[in-house]
Amino acid sequence: MSTQLEAQGIRLIEGYDAAQTELSPDVYVIGNVITRTNPLMEEILDRGLPYISGPQWLAENVLQGRTVLAVAGTHGKTTTTAMLAWILEKAAVSPGFLIGGVPSNFSASARLGAPGAPFVIEADEYDTAYFDKRSKFIQYRPRVAVLNNLEFDHGDIFADLAAIETQFHHLVRILPRRGLVVVNGTDRNLARVLDRGCWTPIERFDAPDGWEASEQDAEGAFDVFLSGERVGRVVWNLLGRHNQSNALAALAAARFVGVPPAQACEALGSFRNVRRRLEVIADVGGVTVYDDFAHHPTAIERTLAALRSKAGSARIFAVVELRSNTMKLGIWKDALPASLSGAERVFCYGANLGWDVAATMDPLGAKASVHEDVETLADAIAREARAGDHVLIMSNGAFGGLQGKLLARLRSR
Repeated sequence: MSTQLEAQGIRLIEGYDAAQTELSPDVYVIGNVITRTNPLMEEILDRGLPYISGPQWLAENVLQGRTVLAVAGTHGKTTTTAMLAWILEKAAVSPGFLIGGVPSNFSASARLGAPGAPFVIEADEYDTAYFDKRSKFIQYRPRVAVLNNLEFDHGDIFADLAAIETQFHHLVRILPRRGLVVVNGTDRNLARVLDRGCWTPIERFDAPDGWEASEQDAEGAFDVFLSGERVGRVVWNLLGRHNQSNALAALAAARFVGVPPAQACEALGSFRNVRRRLEVIADVGGVTVYDDFAHHPTAIERTLAALRSKAGSARIFAVVELRSNTMKLGIWKDALPASLSGAERVFCYGANLGWDVAATMDPLGAKASVHEDVETLADAIAREARAGDHVLIMSNGAFGGLQGKLLARLRSR
């Protein structure tokens, strides 16, 4: 993000020195990583200076008066947001957007778009700020809400799944009657959310009475159906059933703002996925190395399944960093072995965790190993990898530079 800001001529000031109040800004925009005891935040409070959360500032200064299309869900938010923005771009709508990743089809993660054009936003359920514990997506007041899926996550701020469902219900409660809810028709948790009350038209995807997709063929093509009627065909190079679901959600939302399904399907043919979504970063001596953002058991399992559709019978090495707050708490540890079972070899980085990773991986037997150091982890992968293997690195962070370390070792062999 800092690179994108600097490219636009925006000067950055690092750190949280209380002396920054001498800059006398109009307002301090507070991110949700800031807590009490932060020296600059404490100075702002002591002096009674104006401050606002990032989501509220965005809602008041960017989204006001726009048709907001918000993409929410535990998985697939970033990809679906990028898909929807690209469909509208190809339809010459010139949308505004805010994507929580690096979109390959655009030169930046966010832009204002044309005056009055729809605004597509990734709508996260994480809390707004230390002083506003509502989910961020409540601030955006969308006209269209895409609900991709719902599972327990963010164990650092939500006590249980029911607490997250309540936040999604709050989102549904503020949608207008002349809006649209685009919802995953197979998700029972979302069904419970809607059963609590919905005053907005609903369109379902992955459902017989809504949007469906045929099985993707070897050329990367699939047909799209709406209530059983074929409405278009997508030909692309993305992998995985989850990406087809993301596409269906984007198609439904795009139709609401006037993009015909056939035209939207054609636009997806030139869609290039967000960075770190099964992104091939190198092929070294026949070893293909991928970088992926997966960090939840469901995402890990789906990503491995997508890669398997490409790798066939070739060996897949799954390399995972348990970095998210939910993983660090060990909430999903019992689901990890099953999610990784589709790989021939599993390498797990187990440093700085409060639970026994090695014991958790016991069900995988000899095909799993746990490493406490990134250097030794890179050594172990490079030692075993051979031509024809696929190495899938999964983390929601930088993984200590593992990607570069592994590539250096493979190239030096």
